[in-house]
Amino acid sequence: MKTVKKVVLAYSGGLDTSVIVPWLKNNYGNCEVICFAADLGQNEELHGLEDKAIASGASKLIVMDLRQEFLVDYVFPTMQAGAVYEREYLLGTSIARPLIAKKLVDIAEAEGADAVSHGCTGKGNDQVRFELTIMALNPKLKVIAPWREWEIKSREDAIKYAIKYKIPIQHTEKDIYSRDRNIFHLSHEGGLLEDPWNEPAKEMFQLTVSPEDAPDEPVYIEIGFEKGNPVSLDGEQLNALALFTRLNTIAGQHGVGRVDIVENRLVGMKSRGIYETPAGTVIYRAHQALESICLDKHTMHYKDSVSVKYAELVYNGMWFMQLREALDAFVKTTQHKITGTVRMKLYKGNVTIAGRKSPFSLYREDYASFGEDNVYNQQDAHGFIQLFGLPLKVEALLDIEGSGESRYRQPDYSKFKRD
Repeated sequence: MKTVKKVVLAYSGGLDTSVIVPWLKNNYGNCEVICFAADLGQNEELHGLEDKAIASGASKLIVMDLRQEFLVDYVFPTMQAGAVYEREYLLGTSIARPLIAKKLVDIAEAEGADAVSHGCTGKGNDQVRFELTIMALNPKLKVIAPWREWEIKSREDAIKYAIKYKIPIQHTEKDIYSRDRNIFHLSHEGGLLEDPWNEPAKEMFQLTVSPEDAPDEPVYIEIGFEKGNPVSLDGEQLNALALFTRLNTIAGQHGVGRVDIVENRLVGMKSRGIYETPAGTVIYRAHQALESICLDKHTMHYKDSVSVKYAELVYNGMWFMQLREALDAFVKTTQHKITGTVRMKLYKGNVTIAGRKSPFSLYREDYASFGEDNVYNQQDAHGFIQLFGLPLKVEALLDIEGSGESRYRQPDYSKFKRD
């Protein structure tokens, strides 16, 4: 039998981590198991967690309120980078894992543990996110990943194991969705969702109402930003936690923030996920609108390319690496003047920009106006076009000298039918 003295387990109280507690004791020399639960905004999921952990065989449960830190140090930088994985996923689960793993390492060091453990499956991304963080922060800690070791092959098997060892659980074989919730989002996987042809059940959603059931009248809200950070809602200054808590309710009531995607997992397979991100969807869209008037063209276009790479790094669990830090330094520079207010209209699942303003806006109505103005000489455009198009002109002249016409005028013989 493999042995360790003390293990700190990343504990949610869900099916997987509930059965891991007795499994660790049974398979690692009756080791001491300390459970750690990160409060990221799961709300009712934390109720009764300590009693449940102790009943499962843990020596104690450590709970840390990380909601404000999660938003300010992880969500906001990712949002400022404009990071969206595969066009739609706002990375709600991906962003949380490095913070949880970091605290897991901190507790292991403080408690004198020689190992840490997590409940991530061998098919998923989270195992990578946890273990890359642990490797970056303390590679001497042993990592125990039960899903890669035990005989349990499915969630149904885990339920049977829990029943055998009298572990209190909430899952049943009929309610088999795998969920991850925090203040930023709620994800749903498994069950009927494993067939991408199946429409999600209406009762599955928890943070958002169905757009068809949302109010028939839109609601207008105003988001205030300072240096890229959301700081106010409808003119009231709020910290990150209070702002997201309030905005989640407002946006959720109007059906905002649902995404149904089939994504490419890091481990090679495709996976379907349903995400509810009400406040996050509004904040992302508002931030993007403010950047549209405050960033110059070249910076914005380059930042768009950085966003794709940033999202890839976060999704792949590479938060604690030099490239992510280097990209962060660039992003922070672009946010110095992202200060202002964005007015949004929320209506039946839609988010529409109704107005934006900033003291650092590069938009000039007198320059952009189609009416008569005294600031823009339209004759200047002639010289600009001649210089901007010079490479095209030179290439066409060479073609004409050689074949008599531009190559763009020559027929495409591949389209002709040959006998």
